[in-house]
Amino acid sequence: QVQLVDSGGGLVQAGGSLRLSCAASGGTFSTYAMGWFRQAPGKEREFVAAITWSGDKTDYADSVKGRFTVSRDNLKNTMYLQMNSLKPADPGVYYCARNRGIRIQGARQTYDYWGQGTQVTVSS
Repeated sequence: QVQLVDSGGGLVQAGGSLRLSCAASGGTFSTYAMGWFRQAPGKEREFVAAITWSGDKTDYADSVKGRFTVSRDNLKNTMYLQMNSLKPADPGVYYCARNRGIRIQGARQTYDYWGQGTQVTVSS
């Protein structure tokens, strides 16, 4: 059974940085695209970033482009999200997810396994 464990969330001041991690176990990690999503209270879960199985291509939501960087280490079965210049609009529960295939996709239904989420709070 595939398990994804998110970590690295916390409280940070606006303009600060956080690095999220997603550790995968129980299945094949390196042959699937992976993604990050976030959900703020009362809102739908939204796409944040995605990365191909090899890490050669990435994609980002417009709201985080230039500030967030997604990466992965297939030897460690771990994906990362480096978040810089955090804004008051960025808080929420951040979830990592494994895509059903190898391509970058932003639609939630294309992901089949999800982490438990890690809370990000930004103080102004």
